Amino acid sequence: MRGFPWRTVLLSSIAAYVILGVVAAAILYTGVYDVAATDAHWPITQRLLDFGRRHSVATHAQGIKPPANLDNPDRLALGVSHFAAHCAMCHGAPGVPKDDIAQGMYPSPPDLAIASQQYTDAQLFWILRHGIKMTGMPAWPDHSDDDLWAIVAFLKKLPGMSESDYAKLIMNNVMHGMMHHHGGDAPAENQ
Repeated sequence: MRGFPWRTVLLSSIAAYVILGVVAAAILYTGVYDVAATDAHWPITQRLLDFGRRHSVATHAQGIKPPANLDNPDRLALGVSHFAAHCAMCHGAPGVPKDDIAQGMYPSPPDLAIASQQYTDAQLFWILRHGIKMTGMPAWPDHSDDDLWAIVAFLKKLPGMSESDYAKLIMNNVMHGMMHHHGGDAPAENQ
């Protein structure tokens, strides 16, 4: 009885990878893959991108520790202020539709009332700090950690938030001078 044909398996595997690489190069070189924002990705491409994004965010967010006082009302007020100024135009908000420019983006900016539930607090913080390539989601490296944690605090309250709840938060901020300037009115970490 002969042993397992390792050499045949190895050469077949190498040949398969070479063929796959040549096909991928041909697709890229010929331009057959449509990069227009008006056309969706191929289903396999979308699945690979989604898989890669989820695992990359989870890996890079390891070791980030949310502050103990994430539910602080001052943090929520700061978060809604930042969200209204920087996020609602693309993602929408309760009673606030996405801006026209967001309608033409591909992939479409997600509804954060749903998407925020798919990530941990640390992962949301990482996404805000670093953005996501090829999605239109910018990085916010110029925002303080307090600012970003405030947005995370707001995102955690967003699911189930009504239009009137959102409007009340915005009105409270307007009444208190919109807390969204950098460096001031940020809640202390150890309250």
